[in-house]
Amino acid sequence: MPSGTTQFLDVHNPATGEVIARTPLSTGPDVDAAVAAASKAFPEWRDTPPMVRARTMFRFRELLERHFEEIAATVTREHGKTLDEARGSLRRGIECVEVACGSPSLMMGYGLENVGPGIDCQVLRQPLGVCAAIAPFNFPAMVPLWFLPFAVATGNTFIVKPSEQVPLTQRRIAQLLEECLPPGVVNLVNGGRDVVEAICDHPGIRAVSFVGSTEVARAVYRRATHAGKRVQALGGAKNFVVVMPDADFDRAIDVITESFYGCAGERCLAGSVMLPVGSAHAEARDRLAESARALRVGDGSKPGVEMGPVISAAHRDRVLGYIEKGIAEGARLLLDGRRNPVADRPGGYFLGPTLFDEVSPAMTIGREEIFGPVAAIAPVGSLEEAIAVMQAHPNANATSIFTSSGKAAREYARLATASMVGVNIGVASPLAPFPFGGARDSFFGDLKAHGRDAYEFYTDKKVVISRWF
Repeated sequence: MPSGTTQFLDVHNPATGEVIARTPLSTGPDVDAAVAAASKAFPEWRDTPPMVRARTMFRFRELLERHFEEIAATVTREHGKTLDEARGSLRRGIECVEVACGSPSLMMGYGLENVGPGIDCQVLRQPLGVCAAIAPFNFPAMVPLWFLPFAVATGNTFIVKPSEQVPLTQRRIAQLLEECLPPGVVNLVNGGRDVVEAICDHPGIRAVSFVGSTEVARAVYRRATHAGKRVQALGGAKNFVVVMPDADFDRAIDVITESFYGCAGERCLAGSVMLPVGSAHAEARDRLAESARALRVGDGSKPGVEMGPVISAAHRDRVLGYIEKGIAEGARLLLDGRRNPVADRPGGYFLGPTLFDEVSPAMTIGREEIFGPVAAIAPVGSLEEAIAVMQAHPNANATSIFTSSGKAAREYARLATASMVGVNIGVASPLAPFPFGGARDSFFGDLKAHGRDAYEFYTDKKVVISRWF
C-alpha cells in the first residue's frame, strides 16, 4: 500500500545535481501498516517448509541476475559510484542470496538421545517473527541484501527501510521480490529519523539490523534493545593500512589506492590512514600520490571513469570542511581535491582525490571518519608503533597490512583490534559465508551480518526435552 505521508524529499543524481525522484517521508502509521502486513503473513510463511522457502531465494537470485545491469545502473544513477563499483556491490549482494539458498541445511538443529533414562533432547531453530533492516546510502543494493535473504529464508517476515537519499534501487528490488514471495513477507518503508525511531520502538518488531554512523548505530542499539529487540548495529570506521618496507609496492599501490578512493571513499571498509613503517614512508607516499593523481574522476555511468561524486552537496561541504581542518592543523597537503575536477558536470557533487602527509593521530583528519576521498599518511617507526596507533583508536572495523613477512602479518592480525583484517588485501570485506562486522565503536551487538551469524541472529533455539511413558 502507498504511504499516507504528504512530505517528500528530493532525490538527486549526484553526478549532475538534477532531481530524479521524490522519496516519501513516511510516518509512524506507515510503519504500523508494514508491521501489520508482516505480522499477518508470518504464520503461513513460518509454516512453509524450509525447502520451499529456499526455492523462493533461487527464484530471487534468478531475477537479480536477469535485471543485473538495470539494477547496477540505478545504483550509479542515485548514488554516483561507477558502474563497475555498482556491479561489484550488487554481485556481493547476490552472493548473500546464494548463501541463503542453503538455509535448509544451515537452519538444522541438533539432538542427543538418552540424556536421561528414556529422555531425549533436541534443539530446533525457529524464526523470530517480524524483523527489520535500516540501510545506509552508500550501498543501495548490497547492504539490504546482507540481511533480507537470511531473514526471509529462515521463516521471518521483513521490513526494509532504505536511506531516503537512495530509495530507487530498493524499490526495484522490492518489485522483483513481489514475483517470488507471498504478500506481506517483505515490506518497504521509506523515510528518515521518524521512521527509524518508530522501527526501534515498535512492539511488533522482534529484531533490527542497522548500518550507518557510530553515533546513530549506538542510538539505535540503545533504543531498540531497550524495547526488547535483538539488534545488530554496524557503525563507523577509521581503517588503518600498514605498509612495511618489504611490501611488494608494484602490486600493493593500486590496491591501496582503490581502498582509499573507491566509491569516493564512501564505504565503511575504505582505507582512512596509511601507516608506512620506517623506510617505507617515502616510496609509499610518492607512489600513492602518483596513483591517486592519475585517477579519472567523472560521471560514474561513463566508461573509463574510476571515481564518481559524493552523495550530496551537503556531504561534499562536510568533506571540504575536513580538508580545511587538515590544512589548519598542520598536515601537509600533497593532493588538493577541493576544486570540482569535472568540467562538464558543474552541478555534480565532485571532489578530487585528496592526500595529506605528516598526519598525527591527534589531528581531526587522523581521528574522525571523513567518508570521502581524503587519505591521510601518518608515518611510524616500527610495526609495534603502528599497532599502538590502531589499538588507541575507538573504532575497529577493518585494517590491512602490506608485507612479504609472514611473521609481521601474523603478529598484526593477532593483535588487530578490528574484526576484519586484510593481509595484502586493500578492502578486507568478508564474503557472504563469513560474518561481517567490526568491534569496539564500530559494532554494537553480539551477532554480525551474513554468514553463520545470520542464522543465529534470525532464529531462536528451542530446546525440547521429551520422555514417553
